[in-house]
Amino acid sequence: MYIVTVIFHLLVCFILIGVVLLQAGKGAEMGAAFGGSSQTLFGSRGAAPFLSKLTIGAAVLYMITSLTLSILTKGRSVMSPVTDTKTTESKPEPPPVASTTAPMPSK
Repeated sequence: MYIVTVIFHLLVCFILIGVVLLQAGKGAEMGAAFGGSSQTLFGSRGAAPFLSKLTIGAAVLYMITSLTLSILTKGRSVMSPVTDTKTTESKPEPPPVASTTAPMPSK
């Protein structure tokens, strides 16, 4: 389920990026780049209504898949397998501390 959601989320991401890049900015004439007049590339009404609806749909799907992924990952562990293993090694003992006092002279 998680893998399918991730793949669907990536597909929606690419669609959203493509739709946003297809939209013309203010005053830009997409049809003029191909030798036609403005607003004739996507028909007489232009691409604005179609692309805006497609953008809204892709954005809603993106938000839904993001929320779904956050819910699905809530139970997943993020810890590394290295930290999951318990070591059975004992800590080495520190070396004995040398005495700083001089030995007493014997009589």
